[in-house]
Amino acid sequence: MNIILTENVDGLGTIGDMVKVKPGYGRNFLVPQGLAVEANPRNVKELDHQKRQLERKMLKVLQATEFLKGEIEKVTCEFTLRASEEGRLFGSVTSMEIAERLAAAGVEVDRKKIQLDEPIKALGEFSVPVKLQAGVTASIKVKVSAAE
Repeated sequence: MNIILTENVDGLGTIGDMVKVKPGYGRNFLVPQGLAVEANPRNVKELDHQKRQLERKMLKVLQATEFLKGEIEKVTCEFTLRASEEGRLFGSVTSMEIAERLAAAGVEVDRKKIQLDEPIKALGEFSVPVKLQAGVTASIKVKVSAAE
């Protein structure tokens, strides 16, 4: 019996896969649980249509994300903070502060997407990755200098 999976099933496949299973397993478990539908010509045609729509949607999301990446990489976040003689900051630069500077520059990014392992506590230039949709990663330039 051929079926089309509507959910991920361990050991069988992922959503949208067309797999061959024993008739009892398909009819008595997968279909009643809503994990699969029978692979008749109508359902196969519908699956192809849904895949085409998903590809178009992903293409639009990817284009918008690439544009956002370009906007993010144009911005340099500059911070002037008090620091010790050795170059250690009295405080730190966090992802929330970086997100605020980006928002001030006109680029809205959720602070949770800024991949800052730990706050910046030293002077210098840093490159901070930002994880965007569709697997795209942008990089923000962060400059930290000492206050006079």
